[in-house]
Amino acid sequence: MKVVFAGTPEFAAVALKALHEAGFEIPLVLTQPDRPAGRGLQLQPSAVKQFAVAQGIPVAQPLSLRMDAKDPQRAQEAKAAHELLLATEYDAMVVAAYGLILPRSTLDIKPCINIHGSLLPRWRGAAPIHRAIEAGDAETGVTIMQMEEGLDTGPMLLIERTPIGPHDTTAILHDRLAAMGAQMVVKVLHKMAQGIVEAVPQPEHGVTYAAKIAKEEAALDFTHSARDLHRKIRAFNPFPGAHGTVNGTVIKLWGSELLEAGSNAPAGQVLAADAQHGIVVACGSGALRLTELQKPGGKRLPAAEFIKGFALDGLRFG
Repeated sequence: MKVVFAGTPEFAAVALKALHEAGFEIPLVLTQPDRPAGRGLQLQPSAVKQFAVAQGIPVAQPLSLRMDAKDPQRAQEAKAAHELLLATEYDAMVVAAYGLILPRSTLDIKPCINIHGSLLPRWRGAAPIHRAIEAGDAETGVTIMQMEEGLDTGPMLLIERTPIGPHDTTAILHDRLAAMGAQMVVKVLHKMAQGIVEAVPQPEHGVTYAAKIAKEEAALDFTHSARDLHRKIRAFNPFPGAHGTVNGTVIKLWGSELLEAGSNAPAGQVLAADAQHGIVVACGSGALRLTELQKPGGKRLPAAEFIKGFALDGLRFG
């Protein structure tokens, strides 16, 4: 089979590499335009583009695929991309975390299948990995689905599950699901080539939506339960990074342990900050032991190292 690939971040690049290594011919890759990144805000290619260029695969980076876009430049680029797809010989398109909406005009050219990091219909939308951890889900997984115009509503071609461990962060789960999705999409394409793939409609019940992560969500409110805050710290690692404020200083919180023992202290009060107990903070119910922290301009440090350069004993997280 000849496969056009559409994707942008590392999650997608893992799948593109797997398709390439499995021997699929990839005549074209679609990815988002280069974005400013780093301290110098230099334009950086996506992870997908970097792999494609290294393998000599043609790359297109339209701003949009919607030919009816109101912005003339986007509409023009979408038309050019559409004409390019029509001129490209391929059997299916694989989409993974592309970041652009595929309109009906694109979906109608050839079958389009998507690698989605959740157990659909739970967590349709932009941030399924973050939201599964934040909600305390016991398991998640990857669904390979046939794309249609609705938001992650298409029939399922293959679904596989994995447990969410008590210490799994979005970073850890991302890598696991990326590897799963890459192998799964190879299986599905082989089945498609043999004409034996089965499309199963998604259940009508159990639909939830994984809204895009807003940076404002990362500011922790210690009047919430320790269990909820522990989930948020894991869910927002590595992006956008959960944080609390002490005496006007924003401190990033990268790791924590859940303590069930209660306290009469006000929420946010630092109960301990020493080598013996670590950094323990009272919450609305229960308490958290913070295990990895970062002050502005500093490095991520274990709690024992952090308190050597930032005294927390007796202070309170706002």
